[in-house]
Amino acid sequence: MTCDEAKILLHALLDNELDAGHAREVEAHIASCPACAAELAAQRELQRVLADTSLRYTAPASLRARIEASIPQPQRQPTRRSVLRGFAMGSAVSALAASGVVAVVLRQDDQQRILSEVVSAHLRSLQAGHLTDVISTDQHTVKPWFNGKLDVAPPVIDLTAQGFTLVGGRLDYIDARAIGAVVYRRRQHVINLFVSQTASTEHRPPKTQTMQGFNCRRWGNRGLNFWAVSDLGTDELAEFVDKFEAAMKANVEG
Repeated sequence: MTCDEAKILLHALLDNELDAGHAREVEAHIASCPACAAELAAQRELQRVLADTSLRYTAPASLRARIEASIPQPQRQPTRRSVLRGFAMGSAVSALAASGVVAVVLRQDDQQRILSEVVSAHLRSLQAGHLTDVISTDQHTVKPWFNGKLDVAPPVIDLTAQGFTLVGGRLDYIDARAIGAVVYRRRQHVINLFVSQTASTEHRPPKTQTMQGFNCRRWGNRGLNFWAVSDLGTDELAEFVDKFEAAMKANVEG
């Protein structure tokens, strides 16, 4: 096991999410690698600090005041009970608003972490011998190779006629889970298309982000999450995604 592979699985090891075989492999690597052992110790310390820290967000008093001011006031003299009821309602709404703010922040942090892992996986793939586990320009060879290795095999589409040559595929790890990576080329540029299963079946339109000089176009469709990563310009990467989506839709409808 390499350091890169061990670091991907450290979080899962800390959370007891690895099976016995993978856990033994990671622990054996850590026992012989001071750098990974130090990383594990740092992650454990971070886990301890987070467990001891209060993450509760307290809404400012001004928010409750604005909410209470927007509630219609009764014409008659309010009773003690009605005053207390209004206070409780304002507190509840403030708490909901605060929890919503925290949820949005956490989702954004999680998305950035996943983006970082996707770009790191793309960089690893560019090392000699890491790009593909199965090499073929034939989609009928690449797609069956994933069967039995993942819960859902990624869609593999031949886009050679559209200027994007299928190279092959491989297994990779994102968010401590095995996912499929389908590899394409545009001239000398490599495009890694990472595909993972998700519980959501709604269509999420493509969104482009840039990290470490690479462009990543992310979208969701038919219970799958997609990340297309390359050093291609944003226009050409968007063209790849549009052609891939169009071909996938045609295959489903056909």
